[in-house]
Amino acid sequence: MKKILVLGTGAQGSTVAQRMDEEPNVSEIICADADHKAVDELVKILKKAKGIYVNADDTDSIIKAAEGVDLIVNALPIGFAPKVLEAAIAVKANYQDFAATDVLDPWWPKCVEIMYSDYGKRFKAIGKMAIIGTGSAPGMMCVAAKSSMRYLDTCDDILMMVYEGVEAKRFLPFWWSPFTALSDMTDPTFALKNGELVETEPHSLPVTRHFKGCQRPVTLVEHAHDETVYMGLNKDTHFKGAKNINFKYGGVGIDFSTPLYRAGLLSREEETYKGHTFIPFDVIVSHLPPAPKYHDEIKEILDEGLVKDEGAFVVEAAGTKDGKKVLAETYLYAPGCVESFERAGITGEMYLTGQCGSLFTKMFVNGDYTQTGLISSDMLTYEECDKYLGYAEKLDITLETEVKLL
Repeated sequence: MKKILVLGTGAQGSTVAQRMDEEPNVSEIICADADHKAVDELVKILKKAKGIYVNADDTDSIIKAAEGVDLIVNALPIGFAPKVLEAAIAVKANYQDFAATDVLDPWWPKCVEIMYSDYGKRFKAIGKMAIIGTGSAPGMMCVAAKSSMRYLDTCDDILMMVYEGVEAKRFLPFWWSPFTALSDMTDPTFALKNGELVETEPHSLPVTRHFKGCQRPVTLVEHAHDETVYMGLNKDTHFKGAKNINFKYGGVGIDFSTPLYRAGLLSREEETYKGHTFIPFDVIVSHLPPAPKYHDEIKEILDEGLVKDEGAFVVEAAGTKDGKKVLAETYLYAPGCVESFERAGITGEMYLTGQCGSLFTKMFVNGDYTQTGLISSDMLTYEECDKYLGYAEKLDITLETEVKLL
């Protein structure tokens, strides 16, 4: 029986806690956050949980909460990761993170390299496993990309695309943390170009696709995401020598944020206007509605009606197979926003990201991982990918790959 600490009780952490509450191999779930209301609201609907209020800036506070746990699930903002990693090593626990930290070095790829090497050695030394990038994207996207390598002998290009077209009638540009969303939409973006990781410009290099299930063609742009960094570093060991890897994002959030970005209204630098000093990013974030996460507020939004409820989650991997140039096109299918609420009382964003995240946790509690050290989700073995996808299929989250000659 496993004991789990879930740090962060937002959309991702709360979904993991709820799913683990149903797992027979889990004896206790410790739900921890600085937000007392979020902790209390979550714990009262769970059978195996207890709540703790933790200062995530204090490693000792995390260690105290983590004593005796088998796994720490870190669903906090990425800046807290080093402190949580240290706590996991101190209590000799496994570790799961939805992303990768960016505070270990000014160059983000170097941060990930440090996690692989330095933290990887330390987790291996205690016989434990740490895995980063464990939501939907990164997470399921990494599994989809890794799985698509089965269809290729060599790989040239990988293009990952997420289109989120769920639009409420009320003003609600983001179904997850507005701070996190706009941070992603202003941070430097990375791509693998001709075998080298390079910085690209956010909201640039548009591509247009007419995805299955969508009403019309949509445009997607460069977006800061972990996948390109993980896969760029692992191109030779896991992605058959890929030369070019990009991540593109589109939808309601991009339509809202791109004009703000181009106008300089997402700048993190102090500005002065008419005698008032302010940071444009902070002003914008302060005026945005929070992501809905409680049952009644989600129901209220859905009762008002949605303008549209569509999306796409696609990997295009181009290379060779048996001497021929081919494209392996992989689609992910999952419940939409309305169906997710009907099934689980949560949003489509919470369903996909949280459920996908919970499956990485499920693999821990069921002993499905065969590796130690620190890896990212694109480094799963094919057998681990199959186990993960088998769990996902039971939640109606499935992959479909079609191989086309080029």
